[in-house]
This record gives sequence, structure tokens and C-alpha cells, in this order.
Amino acid sequence: IKKRSYGKTNRTNTLATLLEQLSGMTVVVADTGDLQAIQQFTPRDATTNPSLILAAAQIPAYQHLIDDTLRASRSLIGANAPAEEVVGEALDEICVSFGKEILKIVPGRVSTEVDARLSFNTEATIAKAHKLIGLYNDAGITNDRVLIKIASTWEGIKAAESLEKEGIHCNLTLLFGFAQAVACAEAGITLISPFVGRILDWYKKDSGRDSYPGPEDPGVISVTKIFNYFKTYGYKTEVMGASFRNLDEIIELAGCDLLTISPKLLDQLRNTEAELSRKLNPSAPGATIEKFSIDANNFSEMMQEDRMAHEKLHEGIQGFSKAIDTLEAQLAHRLAVLEGGAAFAHAAQEIFLLNDLDGDGCITREEWLGSDAVFDALDIDHDGRLMPEDVRGGLGAALATSR
Repeated sequence: IKKRSYGKTNRTNTLATLLEQLSGMTVVVADTGDLQAIQQFTPRDATTNPSLILAAAQIPAYQHLIDDTLRASRSLIGANAPAEEVVGEALDEICVSFGKEILKIVPGRVSTEVDARLSFNTEATIAKAHKLIGLYNDAGITNDRVLIKIASTWEGIKAAESLEKEGIHCNLTLLFGFAQAVACAEAGITLISPFVGRILDWYKKDSGRDSYPGPEDPGVISVTKIFNYFKTYGYKTEVMGASFRNLDEIIELAGCDLLTISPKLLDQLRNTEAELSRKLNPSAPGATIEKFSIDANNFSEMMQEDRMAHEKLHEGIQGFSKAIDTLEAQLAHRLAVLEGGAAFAHAAQEIFLLNDLDGDGCITREEWLGSDAVFDALDIDHDGRLMPEDVRGGLGAALATSR
């Protein structure tokens, strides 16, 4: 890198931005449910999940999507049905509604997530995937434009393997270990999303180090190893690096099949003029290990031996599940408002208490089990901590203004 500037530039020279150069060697995916952000950065694909929709739901412009879906779900389930049944139906519909709006903007694919609470249930995951893809198909959207997003448990990988054989394409998420990646490749999965930043978080906490240089970043090393292994042995599964903490991680993975990037980092890439070199090359992969096969037994053994992957997988499932719980609470609140019932006065406080794991009155990024995008949206002062007023000002204010 000859010149690095993470601030705004006046584009007085002819050097291309990092985003322009990155887009020439890697498919850039927007990691957001914010339709305006997707329009701004014009990525080929977009990925979303309940925690990202939770963040997008705070934006008044999208309230009509939620309201229309809740009304339609009430009509479908019945006037006398309990609110939880209506919310359960509406949750899938809302995820697909956001996906359909995203597909009006991006030319490629959208990832829509299966309920993380089903991560260890193969049959339930398959059933939920069928429902989601069916909702897209009913809207005239073909399977090639949708990726069903599933957690990379053994049960999730087996569900995805079955779905792929039916022509339903999958994106395996919460992927932290090499065993998960190899199992996905052998199962013929369309795409995997190894989490770069969350791997870095674990190693920083475990080692006590404040930072790692880009080439030494454990998340970067993990994705590079997976990419080279896949390309060396001809696996068709695409690698999409995810969950980035800084620009250096993205720079070190330039050339990866895909990278899904938050609007905050996309903006930095777009406003940084610097020379970007390809680091990963599918035609000339770097050194890798000998090819091996994986089954349920050695998958379990490898995951148990990889403490980081084991801990982060279960933590991620817990976090994504909590995001669904929170989104369901907000949907129930909104349904009560629409139907004239009482709203949940203490929703913001309940969300705070759920995440303040050590009870010290603030939530750190390590404690927050939801998505990075939601944390960033609530962390207005960018100090890396969420105080009660931050949660009230974000989620709580959205609840208040919706009445």
C-alpha cells in the first residue's frame, strides 16, 4: 500500500479507490438490511439475518414492510389466534419481504437465514428452508437468486447437503474452524461465510494482545487457509469472508471469492485512494495441507480440539437466537400497537439486561451476542460500550415513535 487515508478524499488524483479495485477482483457483498445503504454501494449480492433486520427495523422508512406483513399474517392465522402465532408466521414473511426488496436493488443473490434456534435439528432446518424458498418462489423469485443461510453445525451442514441436491442453494454461516469448511466443501455447499473479525476477537481476548498486524490476523490466516485448500483440490464451494473489524483484514483478503462488508467499512473503502494488491489467487493458490475426508466423528473431534471454533460457534448461535427473540418481542409490540393493545413499556430495559452478562451496567462488544451491525448502530459515540441510554436511544426510541 503506497498511500493510506481512511478519511474523505477530494479525488484530485487518478488513483482508484480501494472499493473500486477490490470490486475488480472480489465480489463485494453488502452486510446489511438497510436498503438505502445497499442502494448507495451497489454491491452484486447482499446478506441479511434477523439481527440485521432488527437494526433496519429501527429505520422509520421500513415500518410499512413490517406493518403490512403483520396485518397479512394476522389475516392468514386468524382473528382469534394468539399473538405469538401471528408473530411466528410474520417473522419468516418479514425476512423474505426484506429479501425481496433487496433483490430489486442488487443484480445477484440475497442470503436469508434459517432460525438459529434450529441449528442442531436437521429436519427442522430443512423444513424452514423449504418454507423460506417457497415464499420467494411464490413471489416469482427463482432459486438462483436466493441463498438459504444456515449455521455450520454438523446438523446444519447435513441439512444444507440435502437442500443443495434439491436445487436450493445454501450459505453456511458461523464458520470458524477448518473442519467446518472442509465438511461444507465435501457436502457440495454453494457458499461458506468464515467469520474473520470474530476469530480476531477471540484471539485478542485469549492472548491479551491489543492488536494483530493484517498478515498475522488469525481470522485472515484462517480464511486464507480455507481458500487455498478449496482451490488446490478443486472444490466449487465459494468462500465469502465476513465479520470484518478493520480495513487491513479486507486488504489482506483481496482476491477472495466474495467478501461481505458492513456499510461503515464500505464507506471507508470507497473514500480511500490507495494501491491494492491481490492477496488470494484461485489460479495460483498458496501452500496447503494434504487432502483429507471428514465424517461426523472426526468433525466432532476437530471441533472439540479447536477451542476457538467450538466456543465461537455456540456463542454465535446463542447470539443469533437472542436476536430472533428480540425481533419477535418487537413484532409482538408492534402487533399490539396496530391492534390497539398495550405496548411493552420496558422492552429496551429487557434487551439491555439480556446482554449485560456480567451485570456491570454496560455491554461490551464481547458481551453482545447479536450482530456487529446492531452493536454499531446502537454505539452512537463509538466507544465500544453500550450504556442503558444507548439502548433506549436506539431500540427504545424506535418503539416509542412507532406508537
